Amino acid sequence: MTRTIHYGLIGCGMMGQEHLHNIALLDDTRVSAIFEPDAEMAKAAQAIAPDAVMVSSVEELLAVDDLDCVVIVSPNHLHVDQIEEIARTRPLPLLVEKPLFTDPVDAARLEALQRDYPHPIWVAMEYRYMPPIAALIAEAEATGGVKMLSIREHRFPFLEKVGNWNRFNRNTGGTFVEKCCHFFDLMRLILQSDPVRVTASGGQAVNHLDEDYEGESPDILDHGYVIVDFASGARAMLELCMFAEGSRYQEEISAVGQDAKIEALVPGPGRFWPEHLGAPPVPQIIVSPRAPKGPVTKEIPVDPRLLAAGDHNGSTFYQHQGFLAVLRGEKAQPDVTLNDGLWAVRIGLAAQQALETGETVRLSS
Repeated sequence: MTRTIHYGLIGCGMMGQEHLHNIALLDDTRVSAIFEPDAEMAKAAQAIAPDAVMVSSVEELLAVDDLDCVVIVSPNHLHVDQIEEIARTRPLPLLVEKPLFTDPVDAARLEALQRDYPHPIWVAMEYRYMPPIAALIAEAEATGGVKMLSIREHRFPFLEKVGNWNRFNRNTGGTFVEKCCHFFDLMRLILQSDPVRVTASGGQAVNHLDEDYEGESPDILDHGYVIVDFASGARAMLELCMFAEGSRYQEEISAVGQDAKIEALVPGPGRFWPEHLGAPPVPQIIVSPRAPKGPVTKEIPVDPRLLAAGDHNGSTFYQHQGFLAVLRGEKAQPDVTLNDGLWAVRIGLAAQQALETGETVRLSS
């Protein structure tokens, strides 16, 4: 008989609740403890996981006997302190939401922890597991080696979060960290190389301009471009627009090599698709060889149960499948390591710096 794996969750806002819904789809799992300080979010979490014990602190969560792992889904700027508290008190396997950290000085703290932490740490980079993006990654060799990679995300503005913490760079690391670390992770994964130069341009043109929080106005970007040069000689570009929710597809990724181009088209959350337009679009992958010419389009449908469990095209479920395999000893190590999480934020912070200074930022391994 398969042993039940017991989870503890830190943070159950919108994304934390998505984790709860997806853990519930896994066999032989149980959420045993939840720490969520906001009363409304705690009530919503308890409705999804009624058997979980609701606790009032990370310390109290770690005192729960039946815990095999912890999932950290708290606001970005809290991650490092919580990881270190777990390391001191009761080290357990961790799944940590992105971004791993927000302040450049915290990278050294995580690197030190990485050397001694006795259990796996998986950084939650859901976009790797979106079926159309996973299909592009699987077929990337058909390009003959990706030389140019472009990622376009045209989407809705930042949603409201508890206490509006996501309206300020000091809490998020900046839009290029908070929103875009997913894409910088994809760049490293697809190109199989580390970045050496980052250039960026962007601003706040439309969103949050009239918002006021105790006399403070939001300082987060709502659009921008980032160009990243890699050690391999490949180049990648990100185009972000957060006032383009009218788009048919939210993410469009294009990978081009000497033999072919591959594109992935990813719809946004189904709950935002207007009913009067009929069924939401189906994800697609398009393979366009140079010779003989003739693009081939394949639909990549997603299981409706997984679409109903969150806003990320089923990717949170597939990520949890992999994490559970690590917990059960069926997979040797996390797909997304602490080092991957560190790199994704480093690129995002470099993009924020390049934007602020107007100068190219150089990176080294």
